[in-house]
Amino acid sequence: MRIALILAGVYHILFAIWANCWPFHCFDCIGMERPNHPMLWRTLGLISGFLGFAFLIAATDPLRHWPIVLFGFIKFIATTIIVSFTVWNSTLPAASLLFLPLDDLIWIPPFALILWATIRANTGIPPTRSAPYSVSEAAKTYQLSSGETLLEASEKRPLVLVFLRHFGCTFTRQILRGLQDLEQQAKQHDADLILVHMLQSGKEIDYLGDHSTVARIADPRCELYRAFGLGKGGFLELFGPHVWWRGLISVFKGCGVGHLAGDGLQMPGAFVFWRGAIVSSQPAKTAADLPDLSGLFNETSHIQTDRSSEAPSQTGARA
Repeated sequence: MRIALILAGVYHILFAIWANCWPFHCFDCIGMERPNHPMLWRTLGLISGFLGFAFLIAATDPLRHWPIVLFGFIKFIATTIIVSFTVWNSTLPAASLLFLPLDDLIWIPPFALILWATIRANTGIPPTRSAPYSVSEAAKTYQLSSGETLLEASEKRPLVLVFLRHFGCTFTRQILRGLQDLEQQAKQHDADLILVHMLQSGKEIDYLGDHSTVARIADPRCELYRAFGLGKGGFLELFGPHVWWRGLISVFKGCGVGHLAGDGLQMPGAFVFWRGAIVSSQPAKTAADLPDLSGLFNETSHIQTDRSSEAPSQTGARA
C-alpha cells in the first residue's frame, strides 16, 4: 500500500512540474490547438502537485489516511469518465485517451484495494487481544445463554455450533426461518444446537422471535469466530456472483434484508464440538453458504461409537 501511494505521489508531483514548466507540450502531443493562456493548465498541474504531496502523506499510514485515498480514487474514476465521454462526444481528440492509463487507470486497482483493506480493518469491534484464543481457551472462556461454559456443555453432549453472519444478512434470516428444522436435525444426532452471534448478549432476542429459547453465545468481538478459524471474507466471498444469485433467491423466498447488525464482513460456519474439541467443521466458502448438518454429521460416526461404548460401563457403575 505504501509503495503504491509513494509512486502515485511522485507521479502527480512530476506531472505538476511538467504542466508548469512545459505547459504547451501536452497539447502538442495530442494534436490540440495551444490555448491563448496556459494559466488553467498550470493550475490543474498545481492541483495535481498538491494531490501528489497528499499521497506521500497518506503513504506514512494508508489505513489512517483513508480519506486522502478515497479522494484520489474518486478523482481517478471521475477523470476517466469525463475524458472518455468528451472523446466520445468528439470534444477532445482520441489521442487524449493515451494519457488515461498512466494518469488514472493504473491507480484505480491499488487505491481500491487500500480502501477495501480500510473497510476490513475498521469494521466490527476490535478484539481484546492481538493473538486469537485457542479453541481450548475459548471453550473455557465463552458461556452459553444458560450460564455454563462451552467446555462444560460439550462434556454432556455433542454441540452443533452455527456461527451466524450479521442479523440483517438475508442468509442469516434464512437460517433463522429454518431454525426449527436445524434443531430437529441436531436432536436426531443426539446433539444440541448452539447459535453464535455478534451482538451484545440479550440484543439478539429481537431477531430470534419465537426461537428465543434456543441456546446461544454472544461474541461481539468475534474472538470465538477467530478461535474456530472464521475470519473476515474477501470481496468475492462476500459479493461474488454466486452470493448475489443466492441472495436474490433468498430475498424472493421472503427472507428479505435488514439493517447491519454485527460485522458485515464476518464469515459464517458450522461445527460439531464435543468434549472441548472440534470433531467436524464446515467453514463457509462464501457468505451464501448455509449449514448442512447431514454433511456435518457424516464425519462424526466415531462419536456414536464412543458414546455407545460408554453406555455399558456407565450402567455397570450405577448398578
